This record gives sequence, structure tokens and C-alpha cells, in this order.
Amino acid sequence: MAGGKPLSGLLVVALEQAVAAPYCSSRLADAGARVIKIERAEGDFARFYDKAANGLSSYFVWLNRGKESLVLDIKKPEDSALLSRILARADVFIQNLAPGAAARAGFGAEALRARNQRLVTVDISGYGDEGPYAEMKAYDLLVQAESGVCSITGRPEGPGRIGVSACDIACGMYAYSGVLEALLERGITGKGRGLKVSLFDGMADWMSVPLILHEGTGKGPARTGLYHPQICPYGAFALADGGQVLIAIQNEREWATFCAHVMLDAELPKKPGFESNVARVQNRPGVDGAIAALFGTLSRAEAEARLRRANTAYGFINDVAAFAKHPALRRVTVETPNGPVSYAAPPALRDDGPRALGPVPAIGAHSDAIRAEFAP
Repeated sequence: MAGGKPLSGLLVVALEQAVAAPYCSSRLADAGARVIKIERAEGDFARFYDKAANGLSSYFVWLNRGKESLVLDIKKPEDSALLSRILARADVFIQNLAPGAAARAGFGAEALRARNQRLVTVDISGYGDEGPYAEMKAYDLLVQAESGVCSITGRPEGPGRIGVSACDIACGMYAYSGVLEALLERGITGKGRGLKVSLFDGMADWMSVPLILHEGTGKGPARTGLYHPQICPYGAFALADGGQVLIAIQNEREWATFCAHVMLDAELPKKPGFESNVARVQNRPGVDGAIAALFGTLSRAEAEARLRRANTAYGFINDVAAFAKHPALRRVTVETPNGPVSYAAPPALRDDGPRALGPVPAIGAHSDAIRAEFAP
């Protein structure tokens, strides 16, 4: 395995912006692929979302490590010709321009694969390329709303947004796994594959259980805030010293142990409305009220001691400041044009140790070198 990473030696070209496509290409870069990011002269607009990362955008620093930045105007014949020469040697081409824009510029997926049969193409869109939504602009919160996820998120009094760009990230993850499958297939057939992934389809997959519930029962999950709509007790409770603890009971054995060692009432599971999960869900105000009364008298340390003794699943409701200091948080440091930035490390742990991740490029940092390398 050349270069010590599984995708070393592969060339990925990413005509990308924002979140979904950069997520996919950044993970390919992490795995050793050479990723050439095509940017306009003003740069990917995600570079300017905020200035939280040493004056750079938090999104951009997270999603563009390990890439080379090439500034092109593909409407110019000379730049279009350069991109064609690069793609003739590429293994993967990812684009998330407006629907039809890549094809109009001469870089449609089918035409590219006809010229380079080993190429894997990835077209990322909001709602796919067919149907009445094909031309719709699609940003993360819009797709959260359209997919129904907002309707099951939040508190009973109203819908809410998932606090991270869930639709973009899901789409990028599915695109990444699709590319890996296509590369494995190419190793057998010698031919690339065309992939299409949309933000809506990614979130639709995540919404499968609410969809099945709705079509099976006539109603989807209710908005319950920090409570589970089908399991009780499974939710958050205030503590005496101001924090909140979230507990999760999965079966009757756990419930009996919780009652004995946390509630200090081994007879509670025998009482009407407390005897089964179905009964407890129907009697949620009574069950949660009894638990809330107890936890309201306990400090965090006291609650944790009882919960550990009962082997009850629990977690404390942390804010981002607490998350930043969490003992389970693994970090990685990435170099940027403005200095190093630390954030969460890639989730998969490898037995050969952590991977070194490449730096975040400045706009056009590699333009001259790439133009020379792919000169006619």
C-alpha cells in the first residue's frame, strides 16, 4: 500500500463548495487520495461563514484539510481545457454545482466517463435531478424542513432544527461510502461508476422509522424534547445542583434494578402504571413525576453514584463548553494558513495509530504548481 494510506495514488477532482461535497472529498483525502479542489477566484463561499478558527471559517477548516486548491474559471477555454486534462488522469470527480451547471460547462458525468472509463463520478444535489424539486435551491435547514425531520425535532410546543448540518453531513457520508464501493467495483471490472446523491435522500433514509410508524399507525413520532416517544423512563431530569441527567431504561430487568438501587423502592414495578413499558408510556406523567421528585433532591455526584450502582444507562446534558473538556473527546490538530486548529478527531480508530491529516489550503495555493504539472 503505497504511501501508507489505502487511497494513496488516487486522484480526486472536486468541483465543490459548502458542506456535502467537501465532506466526502475530505474523507478521501484523509485516506490518502490526492484531492484537487477547484475554486472560483473568490474561493469556496464556505471559507467565509465565520472567523472562529484563527480568523478562518470553522466549516472550511473542518472539511478541507489535506486538499490542494486550484483556482479556475471553467467558462474560460484555457481553464476548461486544463480541467479536462486533469480529469483525463483522475480516478474520482465530485461536483455539487447548481443542477445542470456541470453538464452545461462540458463536464457532465456521462460524457466524462465516456472519455475516461475508469472514472468514478459523483453528482451531489439537493433533491435529485428529476421531479418538481430538481431545480430547487437546497440548503441544510430547508431540507430538514422538507424531509419532515423538523416536525419530529424539538419540544411539544413547536418544531426545531437539528443543531448541526445533518442533511449536508449525511449526504457527504453516503457519497463517501458510495465512492469506496465504486472503487472496489472498479478493481474487479476495470470501469468506473456514476453516482448521484442528494441531501433529501440522505435524510429520507434517516427518516425511515418515522415514515414506517406513520404509515403503520397513522401518526408519526411526537415531538418530545429530551424524552423518547416510545420508551419510559427515557428522558432528562433536573438535579438539585442545577444540572440535568438523562436516563435510558431499555427493558424490565433494567427497570427493576433502577427502582431498587436508584429509586430505593423495589416494589415500584408492581404498582399499576409502573409494571411494563407500555403501561409506563401511558402513565408517563406519573412515572416521570416520581423520578423527577427523586432526582430533584440529588446532586450530580449523588445521582451518578446511584446510577452507576444500578448499572443504569445515563448521561449528563452538557453544553459545548463541557463537551470541549469531555474525557471521551479525542482531538486532532490541523495546520491552516493562520496557524494550527484543534477539533474532533476522525471517528474510526485504526490499529496502526492515528493518521496525519493534511493542512487546509489558502485560496489557489497550488494553482501554479498544478497548471505546470498538467500543462499541454
